[in-house]
Amino acid sequence: MPVPDVSVVVIVYNDAGRLPTAVQSVLGQTYQSVEVLIVDDCSKDRSFQVAKELEAAHPGRVRAFQLPENSGGCGAPRNYGISEARGTYVMFLDSDDVLEKNACRNMIAAAERTDADLVSGMCVRVYVDSRHAKTVEWYPWLYSRSRTIESITELPDLLVFDTLSTNKCYRRSFVLEHNLQFPVGIHYEDLLFSAQAYVAAGRIALIPNHVYFWNISEKASTKSISNRRHEIANFEHRVEIHRRVDELLQANGYEDLKFHKDVKFLKHDLVLHLRDLPLVDHEYRREFRDLANAYLAAVAPDAYDEVQPFQAICAYLLRRNDWANLLPAAQALASPGKLTSSLVERDGRIYWCAEHLDDPEGARILDVTGLGYHTRPLTSFPLGNRLTSYLDNGVGKVRLSGSVVNPLGRVTADAKLAGTLELRARRTSLQSFRFPLTSLAHDGDVLRWTAEANIAGTLRPLGVIDAVWDVWVILEVDGETLRTRVAVGSIDVDSAHALQVRPRLSRLVADRIKPSVSKKGNLSYVLAAESRLSARTQNLIQHALQSKAADLTKTSLRKVRKAKKDLHSGRTKIRVYHEAFSKLPVKKGLVVFESHLGKQYSDSPKAIYEEMRRQGVQFEAVWSYAGNQPTGFPDDVTLVKRWSYPYLRALAQAEFWIDNQGFPLKLTKREETTYIQTWHGSALKRMGFHEPRLKLRSRAGQDNFQRTLDRFDHFLIRSEHDAETLAKGFRLRPEVLTRTGYPRNDKLVAARKREAETGSRERGALAAELGIDEAKTVLLYAPTFRANAQGTVKRFEPPFDVEDFAWRFGDRYTLLIRSHYLNQVVLPPSVQGRVLDVTGLHDITPLLALADGLITDYSSVMFDYSLLDRPMIFFAYDYEEYANETRGTYFDLREKAPGPVVTTESELFAAVDELKATDTEYAEARRRFVAGFGEYDQGDAAQQIVAKFFTSGSGK
Repeated sequence: MPVPDVSVVVIVYNDAGRLPTAVQSVLGQTYQSVEVLIVDDCSKDRSFQVAKELEAAHPGRVRAFQLPENSGGCGAPRNYGISEARGTYVMFLDSDDVLEKNACRNMIAAAERTDADLVSGMCVRVYVDSRHAKTVEWYPWLYSRSRTIESITELPDLLVFDTLSTNKCYRRSFVLEHNLQFPVGIHYEDLLFSAQAYVAAGRIALIPNHVYFWNISEKASTKSISNRRHEIANFEHRVEIHRRVDELLQANGYEDLKFHKDVKFLKHDLVLHLRDLPLVDHEYRREFRDLANAYLAAVAPDAYDEVQPFQAICAYLLRRNDWANLLPAAQALASPGKLTSSLVERDGRIYWCAEHLDDPEGARILDVTGLGYHTRPLTSFPLGNRLTSYLDNGVGKVRLSGSVVNPLGRVTADAKLAGTLELRARRTSLQSFRFPLTSLAHDGDVLRWTAEANIAGTLRPLGVIDAVWDVWVILEVDGETLRTRVAVGSIDVDSAHALQVRPRLSRLVADRIKPSVSKKGNLSYVLAAESRLSARTQNLIQHALQSKAADLTKTSLRKVRKAKKDLHSGRTKIRVYHEAFSKLPVKKGLVVFESHLGKQYSDSPKAIYEEMRRQGVQFEAVWSYAGNQPTGFPDDVTLVKRWSYPYLRALAQAEFWIDNQGFPLKLTKREETTYIQTWHGSALKRMGFHEPRLKLRSRAGQDNFQRTLDRFDHFLIRSEHDAETLAKGFRLRPEVLTRTGYPRNDKLVAARKREAETGSRERGALAAELGIDEAKTVLLYAPTFRANAQGTVKRFEPPFDVEDFAWRFGDRYTLLIRSHYLNQVVLPPSVQGRVLDVTGLHDITPLLALADGLITDYSSVMFDYSLLDRPMIFFAYDYEEYANETRGTYFDLREKAPGPVVTTESELFAAVDELKATDTEYAEARRRFVAGFGEYDQGDAAQQIVAKFFTSGSGK
C-alpha cells in the first residue's frame, strides 16, 4: 500500500450525522495522496459505526479507530491520530468542520517550496444557523500575502492570535522529533500545541488561501467546550493553558513574546468571561476573581496601555476586588457605547469612578476623558438603566423599580422630567405598549424610577411572530428624549411568575408571558404556552412551520424582503440613475453643490454659491448632505441626502455639478452637464496616479479611476505647482485646467488687503461667538489626518499635551483645534476656555481669518493661510514616516516651509514662545511661498467663475 503524502486526523464524539461530510471534504481534495484517520472518542451514538462504514467504503484511504474510554476533550484522540499517521505531513480536522477543497494542495506546495516545518492558511468561521451562512475570516491580516518566517519572534501576532491547530499542515518528522503532543484532560489544548509548534519550528510558511471552514452554530442546544463560559472550570482551564504557554516561552528565551500574549489575554481571553459577570452568581464571581487575579499578578503593567479602555478598567477593578464599579464596567464591555457609570470629574479629568484615584496606576487606567462622555449630548449614547426591584402579583400586574445613571450630573436637579415604561416587540414594525412611570426623581448621581404595568390587561401580542418583548424606559428631559434598555443586574427574574396574557390569535397560541434575560443582560418578556391546550397548539404550529407549505410561504417572504432591500442597494440605484433618471431632460439652471462628500456647507462650492446669490443669478440650488440630520446649510436651497433617489435624480438632471472632492464614482456625467471641480487644496503629498497604492491597482481598476477623473470639465488650480502635481497626478487634459485660484480663498485675500490698508486686524463675530478674550493671541492647530498602510483613517489624538499647553500659554493664547473632517477631537474639561475644539464648524475659512498664527503639519491649509501673511509653525513630528513610508511628497517641506519646522513637543512650545520673532524672521519665506503656491489667488475667483459660467453665456 503506497505511503500517503498527507494524513488528516478527523476526531469525532457523538457526531455521526456530520462525520461523513467532514471525511468527504478530505477525500474530495484536489490533492489525492491523502489518507483519513478517524479517531472516535468513545462516542455514545453511531459515530464509530459510521466511521467503520466509511473505512469499508474507502479501503486504503480511510482508517477508523476508537479510544477505549472518553477522554473529555480533543487532545487524546488527536495524539492517537499522530501515532497512527503514515503521511509525510499531518493535519487535523474536527467532525463538524470541513477542509477547503484545495487546502492540501496549497499547503503541501508551500511546504515543499519553502522547506517549512509548519504551513498555516486562513481559517473561515461559517455561522451555519445564520440566514445566509455568514462567514468571517479568522485574523485575515496575518494572511494578506505569502510569507516565510525563520522564527516566531518575527511575527508575534501569529502566536498571539492564530492559536488554532486545524488550519495548519505539519511535517510529521518535525512533530515526532520535538514530541509535540496535545495536553490531555484540559480544554484549550490548541493554544498550547500551537505555541509549542511555533516555538520549535525552524521555518514557518503562511499562505493567503482559505484552507479550513470552522462551522459555528450559535443556536445549538449543546454549546461547544470553548463556548461554555458560564462554567468556572472553563475559565480555570483557560488560565492553566496560558500559564503553561508562559512557562514554554520563558524556557525557550522568548520572554518578549509574553508581553504580546499578555495584551491578548486582557483584550480577548479575559473579556470573554468578564462580559458574563453581571449574569452569574456570587460563588462564580468569587472563584473567577481568585483564578483571574492569580494570573493577572504576572501580567506586564504596560500591557494595560495596549488595550481598549474598558478592557483595562475591568481587569484593574477585578484586581482591586471592587465589584460595585466592576459590574457596571463589565456591562459596558458587553454593550459597547452604553454608559453604565455616573462618572466623576477630578482636576479637569473624567474618571470611571471616584475610588482608587490615589493609586497612580488606577488614576491612569480609570481615566475615560478621551471617550468624550463630557462633550457628547446625552442623546448620543444609551445610558445604563439597572433594575433594582421586580414584583408581580402572580396574575398579570408587575411593579418595577430601577435607576438610570446621570453622568456628571448633566441632568440637573431643576430639569423637567417625565417618563414611560415601554414593552416593544423585538421584531421591527410591530406594536408597542406604554405605561407611565409612577415616580421619577433625582437621587444622588442617578435617576430613580418606578412603574406599574397591568400586562395581562393591556399587552395584546399577535402570538406567533412577536414572541419576544423588550423592556425600555423612555425619559423626557427638558424636551429631549432618552431611550434606555432595562438591565436585570442582580435581580432574580427567573423565579418570577409567568403572567397571563391574551394574544390576538387567541390563547390557543400562548397563554402566559415570562420575564427573561437577554444575551446582554437586559429584561425581556417571552410568550409561553403553559396550559395543555395551548401547549398542544404550539406544537401543531411548530410542526406546520416545518411543512412544505410553510417553507413556500417563508421563501416568498424572503423574496419580498430581498426585493425591498435590493431597491435601496447601491447596485439598483446606479442602474436607476443610468436607465431612468438619465433619460429625463436636463433642467436649465439646476446646480448641484457638494462639499467634502456632503459632510459640510463649506469651501469653494459655498463661496461660488454665495457669490451667485449676491449677484442675483437665477438658478435652482440643490445641496447634498451626509448623515441623518443636516445642519448649517442655508434655508433657500433644496437639501438631498447623499445617495438617496432625490440626490441621484438631481445629479442626472443638473446643468452644473460643483463640488470639491468627487461625486459618486460610478455615476456617469451626462454630456449636457458641466462639472466644475474646485478641489480642496494644493498638494504636498502625492496624489492620484502618483500614489504608490494606485500604481499597484489592476489595469481595470486604474481605468475605472481614470474614467471618474475624466468627468471633470473644469478643474480649478491656484498655481502652476497644481498644474505640475495635481493635474498630472489625475492625468487631466490641459484644457480642463481653470486658472482662477480658489473661491474659498477670496475672503482671505480680502482680509489681508484690509489689514494692510487699515493697519488693524478685525476678528469679527466668530471671536465673540467662541467667547475669545480680545487680549489673547489666537492660535489655530489644523493638522491633516493619518492613515495606516491599508488606508484606514487613524483615530485623532493631539501629538502634544494640550493640558500642558493650556497651563503654559493659557494666559496669553487661546488655542483652537480643528481636526480633519474625518476625525473628531475630545478635550479634557481642564482646558476649558483656553483650548477650544472647533472641528464642528463647517467652514475653516473664518477660522483662518480669525487666527493670529497657525500650527499645522502637512495639511494643505498651509497654502491657504499663507495668503494672510501671518506666522506659521509646522509640527512635523512624524515627517519621515509620512513622507517616505506612506504616500510620498512632491517637495521637502523642511526646505520650503514659511515657518519653523519642529519635531518635538518642547520645540513646538519654544516656537510658540517665539511667535513674534517668527513673524519677522520668515516674512520673506512667506512671500516666496505665496508666489510659488498661490499665484492665481487674487481675491476674485468666485467672481470669475460666476462670470464665466452663469452670467456670460455657455457653461462649457
